[in-house]
Amino acid sequence: MLVKADAWRGRRVLVTGHTGFKGGWLSLWLHQLGAEVTGLALPAPTEPSFFEQTRLAELVNHVEGDIRDAGVVEAAIRGCQPEVVFHLAAQPLVRHSYDNPVETYATNVMGTVHVLDACRRAPSVRAIVAVTSDKCYENREWVWPYRETDPMGGHDPYSSSKGAAELVISAYRRSFFETGARLASVRAGNVIGGGDWALDRLIPDIVRAMLAGERPLIRNPGSIRPWQHVLEALGGYLLIAERLLDGQDAFASAWNFGPSEEDARPVGWIVERMLELWGASGWDRPEGAQPHEATLLKLDCSKARSALGWRPRFSLDQALEMIVTWHHGVAAGEDARALSLGQLRAYGDLNDVGRAVPVE
Repeated sequence: MLVKADAWRGRRVLVTGHTGFKGGWLSLWLHQLGAEVTGLALPAPTEPSFFEQTRLAELVNHVEGDIRDAGVVEAAIRGCQPEVVFHLAAQPLVRHSYDNPVETYATNVMGTVHVLDACRRAPSVRAIVAVTSDKCYENREWVWPYRETDPMGGHDPYSSSKGAAELVISAYRRSFFETGARLASVRAGNVIGGGDWALDRLIPDIVRAMLAGERPLIRNPGSIRPWQHVLEALGGYLLIAERLLDGQDAFASAWNFGPSEEDARPVGWIVERMLELWGASGWDRPEGAQPHEATLLKLDCSKARSALGWRPRFSLDQALEMIVTWHHGVAAGEDARALSLGQLRAYGDLNDVGRAVPVE
């Protein structure tokens, strides 16, 4: 199922975390759909960044602020009177959470509290989509994919902060959003795409190394993750928001969005394929002990498939090709916004098995 432009044209939307990778792609997509987008976030977390490269501040109402400050959040929501809120602002990195656990919990847990608490006092808000992570589950390192009803948990501060955020969302939904605005949480796998420059994340680390003509350092080549292009997850978030706006209470719940079973690939496969597509070869493993990271994690997305008709539209190989195309193009001087809009069009022009829809 495709996102409906009519559902978004002229719609007032707040995106927290719009200077980040996922928030930037979502804000660009919403702008193209005709929404009036306000973004609330800290400055772009990296240099370069998707936000700066696509000149997103020209397209959205950019509000700089920290979700750890409840007053800032309240003022932003009062100022733009959103009908829909997408909450993506977060501390998104596992390894950073080991070094900065207090910041991680303050942002991911109390930041979520601040957003939801401001929303419950805003009469304009009709739908809220709160984004957490596939790492919110108590990971037992088993082969079975996790369903939305499985227990929350987390070994590291980042993962447990996302599990805690899900508990906050569930409590707010039952305590404050039984009537009025509808609240859903969404959990995606390892989201990848052009314009992600985060530190200590696989695809950005590989891209930086290849641009510098160096061999990437790969910590856990045997780890298996649910890899998917950023547009797959964002498409699911938009579909959920449309159902909430339509007043469909059944969609005010938790949702998984992950890739097809065959695209849950080990890190080593991703590295080799990225190097092949780029025209490079060779990688190394860093020396010394590394912090714990999950080695096996899969999502059961049957709920989204049956209730939404949602399914991945790109194969993992297509997603990697798009990433290499995006970064090759930007490095060669092509316009990042135009490249991104082209990939958005490609997502809309594909059918459910990933082939271009023929033009009649």
